[in-house]
Amino acid sequence: MISIIDDDDSMRDATRRLVRSLGLNADTFASAEEYLQSDRVHDTSCLITDLQMPGLSGVELQSLLLARGFSTPIIFITAFPDEGIRAHVLDAGAIGFLGKPFDEERLIDCLKIALGKKPGSRFEQ
Repeated sequence: MISIIDDDDSMRDATRRLVRSLGLNADTFASAEEYLQSDRVHDTSCLITDLQMPGLSGVELQSLLLARGFSTPIIFITAFPDEGIRAHVLDAGAIGFLGKPFDEERLIDCLKIALGKKPGSRFEQ
């Protein structure tokens, strides 16, 4: 299960369509709080999250998940890339940090890494 968190409806839906086009299951959330209250926290194989959102930010979500013992691979997407934040989230274990609009192939490669596949390989059902 790939969980997608973004407060922008169109970005959230477009990312879900891309993930599903790869044959992967995806669920979406409008906020980090909505995700944390869901059952998906325990069965998420990879989390794709916006960096800046109302309420908990993506960075705060990453810190909270790590503090709770979750090592879910995280891919950050943001309209406001910042090198300091990028370094921080990658040092904390994030798989990717992509600026919006992002290149779909870069997101796909990050998903492959998160799911233990080689970039360039195909997703298997």
